[in-house]
Order: sequence, then C-alpha cells, then structure tokens
Amino acid sequence: MADKTIKCAVIGYGATFNMGRAHATMIKNTPGLELVAVCDVDPDRTRAAKKDFPEINTYTSLDEMLDKEDFDLISIVLPHNLHASVAIKCLEAGKHVVVEKPMCITVGEATEMISAAKEHGRMLTVFHNRRWDADFCTLRRIIKQGLIGEVFHVEMFGGGYGKPNPNWWRSVKAISGGAFYDWGAHYLDWLLHIIPHRMVNVSGFFYKLVWHDISNEDHVEAVIRFENGAMADVQMSHIAKATKPRWWVLGTHGAVISEQGKFRVFSEVEGQPKEQEIPYDGNAWRDFYKHTFYENVAAHLLEGEELIVKPEQARRVIAIMELAEKSSKTHLAETIPYEYEVEVPYPF
Repeated sequence: MADKTIKCAVIGYGATFNMGRAHATMIKNTPGLELVAVCDVDPDRTRAAKKDFPEINTYTSLDEMLDKEDFDLISIVLPHNLHASVAIKCLEAGKHVVVEKPMCITVGEATEMISAAKEHGRMLTVFHNRRWDADFCTLRRIIKQGLIGEVFHVEMFGGGYGKPNPNWWRSVKAISGGAFYDWGAHYLDWLLHIIPHRMVNVSGFFYKLVWHDISNEDHVEAVIRFENGAMADVQMSHIAKATKPRWWVLGTHGAVISEQGKFRVFSEVEGQPKEQEIPYDGNAWRDFYKHTFYENVAAHLLEGEELIVKPEQARRVIAIMELAEKSSKTHLAETIPYEYEVEVPYPF
C-alpha cells in the first residue's frame, strides 16, 4: 500500500482558533495524505476554506459530502457534543476518523465510537496533539532518565481568574461538557503518560461560586489514585486569583517544578546535581515518537505502523472527567471500571 494516497476531508471550519484550517494544512503537508474536501454548515466558512485551498470541494451538509465525495478519512473539528454522533456516522460510512480532543463527553459515547470502528474495520484516533509539546516531552525525558526516581505524586494546574465568554459554545456545559473538557483533556492525557499504571478511583470537586450566568463550572478538580499507590491532583480554574505551576512532580529521589521555559529539577540521584535547570527541548518528542500526529496516521494506514493515540487511551481521559463530576455529587471516590482501562497504557 506504500504508493496509495489517503484522501481526506475536514468537517468544521470555524474561525475561532482556525483549527479546521490547521487540520487541513497538516493533512496537506503530510506525505501520503491528500486534502480533497471541507464541510461546514456556514457557507461563509466553506468560502473561506475554498479560498485557503482552491483545489478542494466544499459542502454545507455532511450527508451530501458522504454521498458525493470520494474520500477515505475525515477529521472532525466540531463542538464536543457532536463528536460521537458524527464520528459514528462516518465510521458506519466506511471512513477512517480523526476526532479533535476531547474524544467526546461520556464514556458511553467513547465506547460506542470504539465499537463502531471495530465493527467496520476503520481507524479511530483522537487529536491529542499536545503529546508532542516541548515541556511535556522534556518532563517525560527527565523521568525516563531516572533523575527523580519513581513518580508517586503529581499536581497539575491550569487557569486563573476571569469570566469565560458567555457567547462562546465552550462556556456552555451542554455543548462543551464542562470546564474540564478543554485544556483539562490535554492535562489528563499528559498525566496518564507520567504515571503509566492502572487507575483505581477518582475523587472530584466541582465548584459553581462566581460566574452564575455561565453554565460551565468555575473550578474543577480531580484526584486520581493509581494501582501502584501513586496519586495525582489536577485542577482547572476560572476563579484562582493565585495560580500554581503547571507541573509539581515528586519522585522517590527528587522533584520537578515547571517554570517559564524550563524545569527546576531537584535530585538525590548519585552523579546528578542537587538542583539544576533544564530548558524545554522542542526535539524531546523524538525520544518517544518517530512521527508527528498526522505522519503517524498516514504511516498507520499505509504501512501498518502502530497508532500512537489509541481510542482506548483517549477514553481513559473521558472516564476521569465523567467520574470526577459524579464524585463531586456523591462525595465518594468513584471506581474506574476495569473495562475502561488498558494494559500498560504508556510504556516508556
């Protein structure tokens, strides 16, 4: 199949962040992939897509594109509440699917998506592109090199103090899934690489204290316990007047704290400095991956390379967010069902 080209379409070409355009550009620039179509319900956005990529066909209806366009793979760049239904429709139509993060809103949806992909023999993956970020990959390298021993405690923080845009769908819980489902999806995916063990349970703390005309939460927090005894505390906030580092990681022989553009590493490992600064390395991702996200998609479909972002891994992220919200209501630690886990999900 080495000489075959995967014909690709993108659904969702919204102007905010221009993520539809970003996906289209990445596809166009990836050997083995060819951009042939873009779909958006807004004719202004399809005109924008046609201006950006004159060679493509454009559609304002997914059904029409599925009926008329010859393509193999679709990238879904839509509001979160549409991810599952559109992905399943495309999988059932025989298309491979890339879906923007978060994968969906509920574990039930994630399982339906995985089942549809298996039933129809199609690829399903999630655009967890932040796995290639310089800070995260540098941190992975520090841990892989044994500079702090075995990680047993992780704290992660994102946010600040400010009212979310009330006119944006990402602020609407029924559409977005809630305050955890934006950057929180990246944070949790990162975490599951830093502590590569089965999860046991999740305790959640969801607050609605200040921005009462916004349906998303003001502050969300998930405390995750892992099978090896490690734990993590992940917080996303719109009401944190005092912020914290993105990463605060404790190991059996050291610790790591994130700072602007670098990590401060404390170590009791023989031969290592007691304290050192390690800059974020933009090439650190090569320690773990041969290809970038879309390069891996092409290599997977054309050459059988292992898929980097597996849908079962993305489902774990959804499970944490869903069970954290449930826990915040029950005031109990909610158990991660065994079937939502995967064997040694992120080996170094």
